[in-house]
Amino acid sequence: MRTLIMLSLLLVSGTVLASPTCTTAERSTWQDPEKFQTQLKDQGYKINKFKVTKGNCYEIYGFDPQGRKVEIYHDPVSGKAVKTEIED
Repeated sequence: MRTLIMLSLLLVSGTVLASPTCTTAERSTWQDPEKFQTQLKDQGYKINKFKVTKGNCYEIYGFDPQGRKVEIYHDPVSGKAVKTEIED
């Protein structure tokens, strides 16, 4: 019984920590990653790390225009933020 409970907890925690799925669109329709980052920087963001996630998101780690530490997942087609985490 303990093994079953532990396995259930591990499966649930992995699901909670998983990044969102942003798009299923072909990569040819995605915004150019360099141009996308430039647009964010022009808006006042400081990007420390940029990557493409398994859920087909552009993910940034850095700071927003107010200087708060952020982690943001963006839809690479529309550029819209799908999930934002702000650390005050």
